Amino acid sequence: MLFRKKGKIKKEFDDQLISLMAATRDEWQQQKNMSELSIEVSSQSAAAERLCEAKYFYLFKEARQRKIVIK
Repeated sequence: MLFRKKGKIKKEFDDQLISLMAATRDEWQQQKNMSELSIEVSSQSAAAERLCEAKYFYLFKEARQRKIVIK
């Protein structure tokens, strides 16, 4: 009976990770589009874009480690 709860909790956190990955990917794409549309890219916007990219790839690495399959 204890092990059933473990699977349910893992699935719940996996779902949260997937939704967080989608939100982070959207944020990264938005930052990327803003820097492409701007004439002169400021260092602050470039840093924000790199930060969003790093967050997304960290979450992606975590999903691979947890062996999550996104369909």
